[in-house]
Parts: sequence; structure tokens; C-alpha cells
Amino acid sequence: MSESHEITIRVRYSETDRMGLLHHANYFVYFDLGRTELLRRRGYSYRDVEDSGHFLVIIDIGCKFKRPAYYDDLLTLRTTVKGVTRIKIFHGYEVFRDGVLLAEGHSTLACVDRQGRPQALPESLGKGSGDEDSGTAPVTE
Repeated sequence: MSESHEITIRVRYSETDRMGLLHHANYFVYFDLGRTELLRRRGYSYRDVEDSGHFLVIIDIGCKFKRPAYYDDLLTLRTTVKGVTRIKIFHGYEVFRDGVLLAEGHSTLACVDRQGRPQALPESLGKGSGDEDSGTAPVTE
């Protein structure tokens, strides 16, 4: 599975540090926006997923910063589904400004029930054939 979606984000003043750079923590907020909009494009919302008793929790996340983003920059965030197992979804992220790669990230979400116990992803999120305990999936980085 290699589904992608792009959104544009303008860096707000409140998201920058004293040097006028986009604060590193905000990249993870942007990644959340990307996942949310990718799901919405498929006709679902996190609210729908949670209302059905499925909760997607982050179990791994990271980002490699290549170049800084600044206040008022217009960024493009590409979010890609890199792999899916019975319980996990692996995403990749790329942040661009004017076609120049600024940052690359990844995250792994696991599906849990209301008590926090692992459970299978709902059909709507596309079950894969991987083993949920192995931590492996067709992910390339």
C-alpha cells in the first residue's frame, strides 16, 4: 500500500522560536494534520474510527531535519501510508518549501481498544498481512 496525500500549511508566528524558525515540536503537530486529512480523504474521520471503539495510538515517531522553515513560509506536507499490518499503520512524511525538502519523518500507529489492549484495525483502514507482534511491515526509509 502506498497511498499519499498533500496539504499546505503556513507557518504561524506562534509556531516559531526566538530565532524565527519553526519549532521542532510543531513538525509532529503537522504530521498529525497530515494523517487526519489523509483519513478524511478516504471518507472517514478519527471521530468515526474512535466511535467504533478503535483508537490509534502513536508507538513510534521521528523526524530528520534537513533545512529550517521560517515564520510565514508556505509548506507542503506529503503524508504517505508506507505499510499496514493487522494492528499497525506506518506513515512517512516529507515537508517541502518551494519543492525543497526540509524534513522527513515517520510514525507508527497501533490500534487499541478502550482499555488500551491491542486489537485489529477496522476493515475500513485496510488490514495488511503482517504480524502485529513482529514490528515488521513493508516500510522503506
